[in-house]
Amino acid sequence: MTTGGLADLWDLSAIPANAVIGEGCYLEVGGETFRRFQSRENPALTLGDRVSVYMWTRFSIEPAGTLAVGDDSVLVGAVFMCAERISVGARVVISHNVIIADSDFHPHDPALRQQDAVAIAPNNTAGQRPPLLARPVIIGDDVWIGIGALVLKGVHIGAGARIGAGAVVTADVPAGASVAGNPARIIARGAPVL
Repeated sequence: MTTGGLADLWDLSAIPANAVIGEGCYLEVGGETFRRFQSRENPALTLGDRVSVYMWTRFSIEPAGTLAVGDDSVLVGAVFMCAERISVGARVVISHNVIIADSDFHPHDPALRQQDAVAIAPNNTAGQRPPLLARPVIIGDDVWIGIGALVLKGVHIGAGARIGAGAVVTADVPAGASVAGNPARIIARGAPVL
């Protein structure tokens, strides 16, 4: 692991013990990077070789969640919200303020949602959260995701796809396709458009 010669600026002690960091990674780790990292899995976070993680990136991983990022990927400020599993391929670029979530992180049923709100309250001593519905997110190799995009649970993004800035991805994206909009729709096949 490398820190670009800035080891005194980054709090590398914040990296959880159940994180596996590949060779030649660049990590700008701050107070928020692992604040919501709660996974008990081992490994819970796997960063491949030469992955760059910039300061604004957040790893919010629930107790049973796992996140893997492939070699040579760049995380410029992604927010990972992982209840079960998120898998990011090699040579992927994820821009600032992108949110990737494998769960809604709340029930849709009104009674269960109220129970959930009480259970996650700071002063709660009486209840557990209802089960979360999670579906893995899989991002293929060589994908680019533009600023502010949102990738939701159960989505599979094929290799070489391009996700436009601000897109809300609610369905699978074919390999090589470019998508944009809310909800994201295919705007080109085989040609990157960002």
